[in-house]
Amino acid sequence: MARVLGGTISSRVVLLLVSLSLVALALADGGNDVTISGGVSWWIDVDGHVHYGNHGHGDHDDHGHSYDDRDHDGHHHKHHVPPPPPHHGHHHTPPPHSHTPPPPTPKSSPPPPPPVHSPPAPPPGQGVSGEKRVRCKNRHFPSCRRWLKCPAACPQTCAIDCKSCTARCDCNKPGTICQDPRFIGGDGITFYFHGQKDRDFCIVTDSNLHINAHFIGKRNRRMKRDFTWVESLGFLFGNHKLFIGAQKTTTWDDANDRISLAFDGEPISIPQIEGAEWNSDAVSITRLRGTNAVQIDAPGHFQIKAIVVPITEDDSLIHNYGITQEDCFAHLDMSFKFYSLSRDVSGILGQTYAANYVSRAKMGMDVPVLGGEREFASSDLFTADCAASRFIGDSSPLDNLTANYLDDVLSCASGMDGRGVVCKR
Repeated sequence: MARVLGGTISSRVVLLLVSLSLVALALADGGNDVTISGGVSWWIDVDGHVHYGNHGHGDHDDHGHSYDDRDHDGHHHKHHVPPPPPHHGHHHTPPPHSHTPPPPTPKSSPPPPPPVHSPPAPPPGQGVSGEKRVRCKNRHFPSCRRWLKCPAACPQTCAIDCKSCTARCDCNKPGTICQDPRFIGGDGITFYFHGQKDRDFCIVTDSNLHINAHFIGKRNRRMKRDFTWVESLGFLFGNHKLFIGAQKTTTWDDANDRISLAFDGEPISIPQIEGAEWNSDAVSITRLRGTNAVQIDAPGHFQIKAIVVPITEDDSLIHNYGITQEDCFAHLDMSFKFYSLSRDVSGILGQTYAANYVSRAKMGMDVPVLGGEREFASSDLFTADCAASRFIGDSSPLDNLTANYLDDVLSCASGMDGRGVVCKR
């Protein structure tokens, strides 16, 4: 018994020494070969076998299951549990995942402001707001060289008076036919002649000059007459024929030339440049601006300035014309100078230059209206067959002339506005 106990005691001493040795080895090796935690130890039974586990207790696995069994004789038997895999080196904790934030998105700079374009300088003859400007081009008036703006009454159709250095409306002086149609006679009196649409009427008839006008118009249902405008003119002088007219136009654009010209049956084409000219032995034609305005000179006979203009929406509303987009009724506004009229001249306008003319206009009305449609009606634009015709076609003697420039002969009491002006020779 003592022997057994001695053997047992000796075994335990051996076990203790082995355990201490193993611990020392484990510590010397960094603790990688022997793990002492949670009460786990190394021990050797009486037969010299090495076992792992909690000595004196049933071994348990990680889930608490016992590996300590007893046989029928009451002896302990330990199941062999393989040692855990050795750890090599120190346990390295993986470095924390360093998340490098993306570089901040650079703030987009605001787009540069759009370049500021200064408006181009208006071309000569045109103001900043589009109104027409005029300047004297007569070298005999050097003090009147500045640009002048057209009056509000005629923002696009004025002319320069070099002598007074003022911009004047062409339609507000003697010898003009404008608008619906409004005449200002050689005597300075303003009157209307309505006529009829789609008919021709002689406006000047003399021995060597005959001018017919073709009227266009629109029926006014509230009145017994037509609204009328002068669309074209036919000139007969000497052995020549001259035509000037406004082309029918739906939508008006002043950049498009809507003027038609012909001389002795041949169409005339003039470059669309201000100052461009066309010349023949009997006539010279000059563009007053790039489009829709010309001056025609027939030396010894006449000078005419003609401008093609439309009926605007404002005009239609003010006068109740009822103009639609189908036709803007482009027509002529004209001013005349006559160089060799006889004392017996007639016609709607021509008669006002006659030697013994007394106005027949109905003066009781707001604006006098001249009758005489039957007297002045012609069968065709180039036919001198009106009842008042004086045309022969040959040159007339100079002693029958009324005056070369009537404005040098007449003295008008109240300026050139035309309404109710009385002129004396």
